[in-house]
Amino acid sequence: MTIKRIPSGGEFEARVGYCRAVVAGGFVHVAGTVGQGNDVVAQCRSALEIIGGALSEAGAGFSDVVRVTYYLPDRAEFEPCWPILSETFGDNPPAATMIECGLIDPKFRIEIEVTALLPA
Repeated sequence: MTIKRIPSGGEFEARVGYCRAVVAGGFVHVAGTVGQGNDVVAQCRSALEIIGGALSEAGAGFSDVVRVTYYLPDRAEFEPCWPILSETFGDNPPAATMIECGLIDPKFRIEIEVTALLPA
C-alpha cells in the first residue's frame, strides 16, 4: 500500500510531529484543523479552506468526505457554524460528531477533522 503525506508547513506540524493529511488505503485522512479569525464562524470558514486545499491536493473534495468530527471548547458556538457546514457539504453530508473539549490554544474556537474516500 502506498502512503502519501501532504504537509501544510504549519508551525505545529514540526513541533508536534504530524502531517496535514495522509492518503492511504483509498482514503484521505485530514488532521484536526483550526482556522484563523476573531470568532468561531471566521475560524470555521478558514479551517474549511485549509481542509479543502488538502483534499484537493490529494485528489478529492468535500463531496468525498465520509466522516467529520468537530471539536469546540464551547458547544454553544457550534450552531452559528451550521449554515457554513451545510453549504460546504451540500447534497453529500458525511457522518458527523461534535465533541466539546479544550483545544491546543484558547484563541481557537473550532477544530475540524475529516476523512474522505478517494474517487475511483
